[in-house]
Amino acid sequence: MGELNKEYESSLKSIETENFIDRIFYRPVGFRIARLLRGTGITPNMVTILSIFVGAAAGFFFYQGSLLYAVCGISVLILANILDCVDGQLARLTGIKSEIGRILDGVAGDIWFACIYVGLALRLSQLYDNYWFFALAVLSGFSHLIQANITDYYKTLHLYFISKEKGAEFQTPDQIKLHQEKSVQGINKFFYFLYLWYTLFQVKVTPKLQQLLIRLHTRYGDDIPEDIRIAFRKKSCQLMPLIDMLTFNGRTIMMFLIVLSGYVWIYFLYEIIVLNLVLAIAMHKHEKMCTSFLNEL
Repeated sequence: MGELNKEYESSLKSIETENFIDRIFYRPVGFRIARLLRGTGITPNMVTILSIFVGAAAGFFFYQGSLLYAVCGISVLILANILDCVDGQLARLTGIKSEIGRILDGVAGDIWFACIYVGLALRLSQLYDNYWFFALAVLSGFSHLIQANITDYYKTLHLYFISKEKGAEFQTPDQIKLHQEKSVQGINKFFYFLYLWYTLFQVKVTPKLQQLLIRLHTRYGDDIPEDIRIAFRKKSCQLMPLIDMLTFNGRTIMMFLIVLSGYVWIYFLYEIIVLNLVLAIAMHKHEKMCTSFLNEL
């Protein structure tokens, strides 16, 4: 049992960055499926691609409007997120990792929700004979991309302050650009181009964090003292409840309730108003935290 627990923990990026629903449901289920797939020749990227098609189907089901279809949409979205857990856990269990796989994994969720927003907009435009709902869908999609971008950045940053190994995915735009010029060929260049702009946005909107990272690198290089790592993670953990509201679980709990109620236009308002407000508060608190570290160093 102890060995199984160690194997389970090794399949996670970090237990510190997993929220409650992931810990009690998605990750345990994903781990069991990943163990079954290990040795079958099925790769993490295959699972990711499957998850894209499964999650995209939620848009079709939510478009239909009946309670039965709503339940089907919720079910396929839950299944897609299980598969999203499986690909990462399978990669860590087998050692089959790729940089493009990480980028593809990040894109998968965006495709699910893009299909959902289109499905909801089509449903509402037909119900109310008004195509302005597509404007809400576009605003929701744009808001979602920004929220997912910053959430991923903060969680990867937290891993970086655990250890260099766990934080290996935390890369600067210069590192990405250098790798792109030296090693990336073919269609992968396009993915890296998108990833570069994704990272440039993260850097642009977090000035105090960038100052902190520069000062730490100037003083310590890649060997940040453990006491600083622990102190940063402690304060970062205090922000996780806010950040978790912007993750799949935080977003879909409200989505599922609204879709079951039938008043799906409320979800667009929740995405555009409530979640953007949560993002603004989280970013303000995170920048304030970084300022306090700058003052102490």
